[in-house]
Formats: sequence, C-alpha cells, structure tokens
Amino acid sequence: MEDHVTRRQVNAALLAAGAMAALPLAAFAQEPRVLPVPRKEAGKPLMQALQLRRSIREYSQRPLSAQTLSDLLWAAYGVNRPSGDRTAPYWRHIMVIDVYAAMADGVWLYDPKQHALRRHLGADIRAQTGMQDFVATAPLNLVYVVHGERMKDVSPEDRRLYGSVDAAFAGQNVYLYCASEGLATVFRGAVDYQKLGRAMQLGDGQFVVFAQTVGYPS
Repeated sequence: MEDHVTRRQVNAALLAAGAMAALPLAAFAQEPRVLPVPRKEAGKPLMQALQLRRSIREYSQRPLSAQTLSDLLWAAYGVNRPSGDRTAPYWRHIMVIDVYAAMADGVWLYDPKQHALRRHLGADIRAQTGMQDFVATAPLNLVYVVHGERMKDVSPEDRRLYGSVDAAFAGQNVYLYCASEGLATVFRGAVDYQKLGRAMQLGDGQFVVFAQTVGYPS
C-alpha cells in the first residue's frame, strides 16, 4: 500500500509539473529576464554582411550566449531612437507584431522597450515551430506573431499581408545580424500556423505569420 501511494504521489507531481510548463505568461509571477546592453558597435560592415547573407538549415545544438541573444533581438525589433521607434519599419506606424523566442527553457516574449524577455510558456515547443526536423534541436526559433485586432480598418486577408511584411522586415534584420556574426538562420513559412498558435496559447486576434531559426552552423 505504501509503494502504491508513493507511485501516485510521483505521478501527481509529474502531472503538476507538466501543467505548470503549459501555463501562459499571466500565471508566472516572475520578473522579466533583462538582457545585456546590445553591442551596437559590433559586427561586420553592411556590405560585407549582405555578401555573406544566406539561408542555412543545418544547426549545432550549441546554445546562444545572453549577449548574442541580446544583440540579435535588438537587431530584429529593438528600440533605436528616443521616440520608441524600432530597428525595423512597420505598417502605417502601427506596431502589430510581437517577436517570441522559443528555446529549450520555454517561450519568451521580447519586450523592446525594456530590452528584456518575459516568460510566456515554460514548455519547450521548438518542435512545433515548423515542419523541418532541425527546428526541434536548434537553440532558438523566433516566432513572429501579429496583433490583427490593432488593424481595425483592414480586412482579415490584408491583416495577414501587412503583418507578414512587418515580420519580413524584422527577419531581414536577423539575417544581416547572423551574417555579420557567423550565425546560421532561415526564415520559414513551413509552419502549421493553427497548431503553433494553439501551442502558444495566443489571444484573440493574434496569429503567427512566420518563424525563423537561429543558431550556430553545424
């Protein structure tokens, strides 16, 4: 009887841990993960980065350092002037995209104003961010999420179009940063959008438009 109770306790603990991992941001009473100051003087000159820019689909599992993650996210969609505007342009001066970082330790929302990561999920959902095998083991998958509800005067079809353009601007910034720093990346449309949206527990009006894998080349 004692062994039976012990097994039940263990199973209950495992179930509870799994449930906690699946909880969204609001359930975590945690401080933001503040990123190091981005190194804005680092990297290769623009023309060299353009020469080196390419899509790569084979990745090492080596994790990215906090500094590299900081520089990468700032390049993608960071604040680059006192007005609060970003490194990437955006449609009609309305900020409609969020950049999420799916990593082994969960899913994090990038907060450009604080230059910090806010935990969104505790689960590792990297395998659900795309249809290729490498997404499950690469250290980072960026997920570009659109707030369709912010485009009130735009049809649902055009919301996806405009949001995709904004995501592509950020994605090109990531390409150039990766080319400059010797990292590998690929901007991906091979995504089960509805499945990923459910896994990320997105709010009403939000939807995924693209994902982008980043890591060291294998």
